[in-house]
Amino acid sequence: MTPILMAGPVVEPMTLDEVRTWLKLDTHDEDDLVTSLVRAARSAVEQATRRALLAQSWRLRLDRWPCNGILAVPLSPVLSIDAVRVFDAGGVATSPDTAGFQLDQSHGTRLFIDTPPPSPGRLYGGIEIDFTAGFGTTASSVPEPLRQAMRLLVAFWFEHRGDALHDASVAHLPASVAALVVPFRSARFI
Repeated sequence: MTPILMAGPVVEPMTLDEVRTWLKLDTHDEDDLVTSLVRAARSAVEQATRRALLAQSWRLRLDRWPCNGILAVPLSPVLSIDAVRVFDAGGVATSPDTAGFQLDQSHGTRLFIDTPPPSPGRLYGGIEIDFTAGFGTTASSVPEPLRQAMRLLVAFWFEHRGDALHDASVAHLPASVAALVVPFRSARFI
């Protein structure tokens, strides 16, 4: 079960102007570079924490329902379960009521399946669960330590652009960034 990104966030956790101010840039000559570094920093922080920072649409494909009725969702925090589809042998989808699915985010993200949904007719990928993950829809919903980690990472990459990737200081998260993301790191379920 690997989450599949269906639609990324509409905005980034930091605006171009915020980052330009952080980097003390007076011109707009490198705006494209800075914008790409912000996206890359968000992605790196999301990978390091196993959390979505801003609302984004994801899909899980399963072969079968979990025997115990508890599905560990490998991405958090989950804002909503948007759709559930179960495919028969002919590839026709039915949609069980999402009211039978309860989210528990007290220890990671778990989806409790209250009412047994129909079994899939396909051997592989017969179940799809669409969900929205993220801390919220605005930059202010992202915890400030994660935004700070992004700022530090963008500045680090901006200063070290062109450095060889085999250089250990460039290939890994800087210690200051790693220290900010560790408290937000969620456990791996898969």
